[in-house]
Amino acid sequence: MTHPANETRLAAAAMPLGLFVYTLLYGGMTVLAGVLAFKQVQLWPTELAVESGIFAFLLLVVISSTIAQLYGEKLANRIVWWGFVPLLVASLLMQLVLNLPPSVEMTEFRADDLAAFERVHATLWRVWMAGPAAYIVSLLLNVWIFSRLRGSAEGASTLSLMARGAIASALSQAIDSVIFITLAFYGQFAITNLLIGQIIAKVVLSLVLVPFLITGGVAFARWLDRR
Repeated sequence: MTHPANETRLAAAAMPLGLFVYTLLYGGMTVLAGVLAFKQVQLWPTELAVESGIFAFLLLVVISSTIAQLYGEKLANRIVWWGFVPLLVASLLMQLVLNLPPSVEMTEFRADDLAAFERVHATLWRVWMAGPAAYIVSLLLNVWIFSRLRGSAEGASTLSLMARGAIASALSQAIDSVIFITLAFYGQFAITNLLIGQIIAKVVLSLVLVPFLITGGVAFARWLDRR
């Protein structure tokens, strides 16, 4: 009879390497997306803007679609839900750090650095509250659309994979933009240019970049799983 501890170790060893690597990367991107979102980047040559968290969020879309393609929709949805855990832990740690007294060295010699750190991160609470709301809606929608477009067929061809990835990403990220920008920044400044720029940037990147990222992500995961 196999000991429960041995069964646990065997189950862990049987986990595909690609799934393991993407799960680690997914957790990191959920935290980084919220931090990067504080800076808005201008879409030159227009006055439209986009929040920088979209770069990490694009990877979340690619990873969730890759997992749905290779390991199933159910597992992809599970990882989306559990993605809340690193985000929650990071937000709690940030509040702890903000409330701990700074060192004498910082207050006396690096007061500007301390003030900048506290000013930026003390206002991240709206971003980190808006993030999960937009995150859960858009990523679950992305997995659902990506899986539904596959239908009953395997949909294993490269063109099918790229098309499904582009459509699912464009639709889900347009909705993500509306939810996130409104909850995070409404009332702080005029959000029209940011909202329009965000939607345009996400849809364009979804159609131009995401198909190739998903194709590469699937190929990389399969290569890892063979090792």
